[in-house]
Amino acid sequence: MKSFPLFLTLENRPVVLVGGTAAAAAKARLLLSAGARLTVLAERPVPAFYDWAYEGALILLRRDFTPSDLDSAILAVAASASDDKDRAVAEAARAQGVPVNVVDRPDLSDFTVPAIVDRGQVIAAVSTSGAAPTLAQRLRSDLEARLSPALDGLAGFARELRPAVEQAIADPIERRRYWAGFFDGPIADRFLAGDEQTARRLAEDALAAPVAGGHVALVGAGPGDPELLTLKALRLLQRADVVVHDRLVGPAVLDYARRDAERVDVGKKRGQSYTQEAINALLLRLAGEGKRVVRLKGGDPFVFGRGGEEVASLVERGVSVELVPGITAATGCAAFAGFPLTHRDHASAVTFVSGERKAGGLALDWAALAKSDHTLVVYMGVATAAEIAARLTEHGMDGAVPVAVVENGTLPEQRSFFGTLARLGDLVRDNHVHPPALLVIGKVAGLAAGQAAPAARAA
Repeated sequence: MKSFPLFLTLENRPVVLVGGTAAAAAKARLLLSAGARLTVLAERPVPAFYDWAYEGALILLRRDFTPSDLDSAILAVAASASDDKDRAVAEAARAQGVPVNVVDRPDLSDFTVPAIVDRGQVIAAVSTSGAAPTLAQRLRSDLEARLSPALDGLAGFARELRPAVEQAIADPIERRRYWAGFFDGPIADRFLAGDEQTARRLAEDALAAPVAGGHVALVGAGPGDPELLTLKALRLLQRADVVVHDRLVGPAVLDYARRDAERVDVGKKRGQSYTQEAINALLLRLAGEGKRVVRLKGGDPFVFGRGGEEVASLVERGVSVELVPGITAATGCAAFAGFPLTHRDHASAVTFVSGERKAGGLALDWAALAKSDHTLVVYMGVATAAEIAARLTEHGMDGAVPVAVVENGTLPEQRSFFGTLARLGDLVRDNHVHPPALLVIGKVAGLAAGQAAPAARAA
């Protein structure tokens, strides 16, 4: 983060504002709405300041600023339209350890004033750290349209209910689950719709009802780009107590999890290797502790993700399970590399296979896979690319069939290489391709922009 966001309590606390401009008046209005005890220093203030002073909302001193004006202040704002004067305020404030904001001068400011959506007890603030105020204003407009004016009342209702919830539910995890149901379910819906009586009855009923046990959601994280998460995946991540994730789930995706959620990396890496049995046992233990668990897998949990094994283990022991599909690597990589997986002129079907070598080698139906009218997508095939090409050509596939190799698909560091089946092994080796990478074999690989003649690009 370029700056640390916080909300500062100003109720009845001394703040100094230097300047009588229209911009200063806009800042004064915000400070007064927060309850600040405001002193304004301005030799020629705009009329609004006289009105506020007459009403007793602030103290107006029609003179120049002196450093001693900050002696008791907890905050300072400068908007005098004089660069020299604003700079003097900033220097004096920093000398006394008083945080200062100079309007339209982030280089002189300790903090910036965000674009604010005010819903009483609910406040949303958007900041660009002073880089693009207009962008912040546009984002604020979007939030204004989305956030109901009734949110203030809903927050007040929740505050009123908190003592009863804390008394009735001692366990913090169960208490968090109650509040999740409060805000995400019919209680909040009815309150925001104006039916406060029903909302209160539902809240009381939920408080009296037994709290459900642990829950596991198997969630597909997609191929890497966090913007490819489904809305349901995002919602579950933001509610989870624990996120159990694979190595291929990147930090950008994990950043969407609730900030205080526990994160457990069960991916294979040096010095650590979780067996599938150990992962199953971990999920069972966490659910048994009453926690809401998101089991986050790269791509889709049920495309070479062993999701079926984990579901079976959980269901067998009576654990509540939710299944959330994700965009699998095949569709993500193909789209970001610029070609389809099926095409009515080139491929009437698509087949996903694993290229990982087992104890008995690559046990695949090569004759069926060598058909020319479909697309073959190979997961985990970097190490066996040359062998795959050899076996397919042995069973009749033309060595001139286009291929694509997509490394780190959908991420900023994605690399895509195009060639022919005969050169597939060379394409991987010569370009130093490393997992995660996907191999796509078929005519559709030649449809990417600039790939009209992939054979010429394979050399």
